Amino acid sequence: MAYLGLLCCFAFIGASLGCGVPTIEPVLSGLARIVNGEEAVPGSWPWQVSLQDTTGFHFCGGSIISEDWVVTAAHCGVKKTDLVIAGEFDQGSDEENIQVLKIGQVFRNPKFNFFTITNDITLIKLATPVQFSDTVSPVCLPNSAEDFPAGSNCVTTGWGLTKHTNNKTPERLQQAALPLLSNSECQKYWGSKIKDTMICAGASGVSSCMGDSGGPLVCQKNGAWTLVGIVSWGSSTCSTSSPGVYARVTELMPWVQEILAAN
Repeated sequence: MAYLGLLCCFAFIGASLGCGVPTIEPVLSGLARIVNGEEAVPGSWPWQVSLQDTTGFHFCGGSIISEDWVVTAAHCGVKKTDLVIAGEFDQGSDEENIQVLKIGQVFRNPKFNFFTITNDITLIKLATPVQFSDTVSPVCLPNSAEDFPAGSNCVTTGWGLTKHTNNKTPERLQQAALPLLSNSECQKYWGSKIKDTMICAGASGVSSCMGDSGGPLVCQKNGAWTLVGIVSWGSSTCSTSSPGVYARVTELMPWVQEILAAN
């Protein structure tokens, strides 16, 4: 097993800012991890961030959920010295209008288990708020009762490896459309490793891979993209015939709301 590398008010604020609706429309060629994905349209996934260490090395993805907060995977091991890069598409370019944001606080889910990779979620409170723009805006959070049925076509994005044998990650943001699986379907591949706090997608010729960890799995609901999963783990060879496993955001929302309300 490998790592792929206050409701009322928060929901209302998010909705009024237009969460989950990119200014720049994404273009998907269809079911094409992010092995066998495709380059994204620059700026079309405006909540996607790159988490980088002090040397500028990209180690995980994440998603903006408000001006002050980013969500990622607990197994990414984010530290306060790391940086959050917003508004980036091409990590090899110096021409982009990116925002380099310092981290104020890191809240790792206390129920995260490193061995079973359950409850794989961390909330990052930014030291200074991110400035929203055409290329930087938040994804919508689901409520814990929302259902995203198996077979729904969703999208994952990231700068993870495009082949598990590559020695470096791609410079440009990759995207892949992939179907959700039910947990019972997913257990056919992964057995009892699949828990209620996980959701699976893929096994369709595409897959997340190392470096995509912490990034978003989003599904469109009522015209807005909603964060359904956080890239968590999967095949050590990033096989496109076995599903990737994501932290199931609906199951983790009570903890998210608790942290947001208290901080």
